[in-house]
Amino acid sequence: MSSESGRERWQRAYQAAEARGQVRDADFTTLSGMEVDPVYGPDADAEAADERMERIGWPGEFPYARGLYPSGYRGRPWTIRQFAGFGNAQQTNERYQMILAAGGGGLSVAFDMPTLMGRDSDDPRSLGEVGHCGVAIDSVADMEQLFAGIDLGSVSTSMTISGPAIPIFCMYVVAAERAGVDHRLLNGTCQTDIYKEYIAQKEWLFPPEPHLRLIGDLMAYCTEQIPAYKPLSVSGYHIREAGSTAAQELAFTLADGFGYVELGLSRGLDVDAFAPGLSFFFDAHIDFFEEIAKFRAARRIWARWLRDRYGATTAKAMSLRFHTQTAGVSLTAQQPYNNVVRTAVEAMAAALGGTNSLHTNALDETLALPTEESAEIALRTQQVLMAETGVVNVVDPLGGSWYVEALTDKIEAEAERIFQRIIAMGGGEDARHGIGPVTSGLLRGVEDGWFSAEIAESAFQYQTSVEKGDKLVVGVNTHTATVTGELQILRVSHEVELEQRRVLAERRAARDRQPWEQAMSRLVAAARTSDAEMIEPILAACRAEATLGEICDALRAEWGEYTEPARF
Repeated sequence: MSSESGRERWQRAYQAAEARGQVRDADFTTLSGMEVDPVYGPDADAEAADERMERIGWPGEFPYARGLYPSGYRGRPWTIRQFAGFGNAQQTNERYQMILAAGGGGLSVAFDMPTLMGRDSDDPRSLGEVGHCGVAIDSVADMEQLFAGIDLGSVSTSMTISGPAIPIFCMYVVAAERAGVDHRLLNGTCQTDIYKEYIAQKEWLFPPEPHLRLIGDLMAYCTEQIPAYKPLSVSGYHIREAGSTAAQELAFTLADGFGYVELGLSRGLDVDAFAPGLSFFFDAHIDFFEEIAKFRAARRIWARWLRDRYGATTAKAMSLRFHTQTAGVSLTAQQPYNNVVRTAVEAMAAALGGTNSLHTNALDETLALPTEESAEIALRTQQVLMAETGVVNVVDPLGGSWYVEALTDKIEAEAERIFQRIIAMGGGEDARHGIGPVTSGLLRGVEDGWFSAEIAESAFQYQTSVEKGDKLVVGVNTHTATVTGELQILRVSHEVELEQRRVLAERRAARDRQPWEQAMSRLVAAARTSDAEMIEPILAACRAEATLGEICDALRAEWGEYTEPARF
């Protein structure tokens, strides 16, 4: 075994990154001009005597608690990826143009409720919801308008949608084709995480098995066709927003991720090839140090499980990459300007935890969709942190902190306890489910309502502590006097829905019916054949101008709809 210390290994890796041009030419000094090192840790003698160092490690090396890259944000700061979508595709495109012009580094699409549920805007169940919590997307034509004037070959795009994720992904691919972009160059993420829908958010379409079939097909397609694209963003954000604790968010999310690893392996995919396509999406809540510890524990757990349980051998396969959004549930309608402070604190926690990309919430999001002014403030919050605070100068600046390391260990231990409970629920390591034992436990936990019950209990305990005054929320149960007046909020006109429905009817009437009928027949035939691949038939339907609702309704007719069991 080499006698080389961890610091020496890190130094070589950092110098190699510099030689490759992966360290920015920037001012890495304090505000007062004091030089700071890229990383801090024990010297060789102290490192050898510190039993914690095996768990902590150095940046860029297993188990990645201190980050995935030896240069951290000195190499590349996190991507500013603001979540946006409202009204119709043209209105949202204008907001995207504003975000990019103001310095945003990537896009993140918020869809309205009909789109999230796989319904067209003229479906009777869509009445009153079109364009209100995100953008309405009915067909490829809407997707083309959404990204008009934006080079999809160079701008990475995240799409936060799970139930109808695969048809929406296919519309995105066809829109890129029509814009002259080679689909193999696409970069971004589609959420696609159906487990968290059953666990927390409840925006599903089909029973679990058909959903997993579609997700497996997408994983295989992207691994082969679009290697830079991430077909899954395993989401803890919605689990935390539903009321879970930090440890539950971490454990439920990573367990979902392990389920998707088992899905890929069950398809015969190489874990070193498909695992880099799994990304994660976490909440950054208001407890500053707990959130930092959660992010550090997440990387460490993922690296260990991928290597030791699932056989990954490459750093990319063992590296947990994640997007963070500040906590919407922490925002208050009372004294909404306080939300700017909450968001800044949460964003700093995400940065100190090593997030790869970040969305900062707007101060008015507890009341309505963000106005252009509040969206700019949210964007500037990230830019102030990145440009003015020095947080990008040092890799994992809190690494080695007695408090942070103890919290990291404690959250990791609680997550491991939850993993074992999930596996036991599914029948243990010898569970006979064709995908794997974690998958067996996830499906049993969904069926029994265990996840929902655990989250509900945590939410109840927190709310009780707020109402008793044990947990303080400024403007809600303490410091309630204010001079703040009412905010001007963004309102989506009913005319948006009327116009969307009118345009949709025109598009249906204008399309060539024969190619549409042929594509839909091919889609249904594939759905009826258990081992048929689904991505190409859905792409063909999108190219023939099939709408989202038509595609999803055809699959509902074959596979049925999921209904959550009644529980008392």
